[in-house]
Amino acid sequence: MSYNLKNRSFLKEIDFQPAELRHLLKLAEALKLAKYAGTEHRTLAGKEVALIFEKTSTRTRSAFEVAAFDQGAHVTYLDPSGSQLGHKESIADTAAVLGRMYDAIEFRGNSQEEVETLARHAGVPVYNGLTAEWHPTQMLADFLTMHEASGKPYHGLAYAFLGDCRFNMGRSLLVMGALMGSDVRLAGPADLQPPQDVLVLAQDIAERTGARITVTDDPAAAVDGVDFVHTDVWVSMGEAKDVWHDRVAQLTPYQVNAALLRASGNRSVRFMHCLPAFHDTNTVVGREIMTETGMLGGLEVTDEVFTSDASIVFDQAENRLHTIKAVLVATLG
Repeated sequence: MSYNLKNRSFLKEIDFQPAELRHLLKLAEALKLAKYAGTEHRTLAGKEVALIFEKTSTRTRSAFEVAAFDQGAHVTYLDPSGSQLGHKESIADTAAVLGRMYDAIEFRGNSQEEVETLARHAGVPVYNGLTAEWHPTQMLADFLTMHEASGKPYHGLAYAFLGDCRFNMGRSLLVMGALMGSDVRLAGPADLQPPQDVLVLAQDIAERTGARITVTDDPAAAVDGVDFVHTDVWVSMGEAKDVWHDRVAQLTPYQVNAALLRASGNRSVRFMHCLPAFHDTNTVVGREIMTETGMLGGLEVTDEVFTSDASIVFDQAENRLHTIKAVLVATLG
């Protein structure tokens, strides 16, 4: 069954029903096959998309740009110095202007309220490329990747997220798993677990979809029997150095290493990360944090795991393209 998602925004996972999310994932599979086969049809010719980036990105920007180009659309990239958004012009006024010129707007920034305001005032579809609270386009890529790697239906997936569960990846993996009927486990210290309102939302959804939800401070219990282990960075860009030591000490028990993967009891368990990852000292930020804290073998994930056969992080990164393309085609095509 196909679904009419024309002119819909995608600001957080619950903007779409489970059946609509599955439709997007099936569409992404079809578009991926067409790209590989060289049979892709340009359904977005003449469309214009504005890409607003308050936070820099490799995967989100590249995925939106290539997806648009593949489908015949044009994009304008607006970095923090490229518009008056929030500086000399309000978000609402900027949205009204861009909505007169563009067919859709992508926003990657700090606040969920900002992307919600854009959507209220733009009059065209708005897509959340990441906020502190939610990361919906990443979820489509993650679920397509887990489905491809395991061959299991979405409701048959079992996965864990370890680390700081308060923000976008922890929240989104929790709620998306609930929507898809999956077996979702989150593990982190008690004060770094999802907010109560997000947990209640996920539990309410799970009652309807049959999802299984576990939130714990026990990393071994979280990974027991799972197919996939996810994590994200422990320290975000821009955070003060005075949080590094405490954060790393608090989250070291949740590091994804070879021993943790063995604790899953699943010889086929796979590792996933939304990237970038601090797994070695080959980046300026990673090297600085690791040197400062003494974690030279990796922070949230060891280099051993990141570069192992268990790691499917680059399949996951590629699927940002195909799933974002599905969102553009479904809402604009």
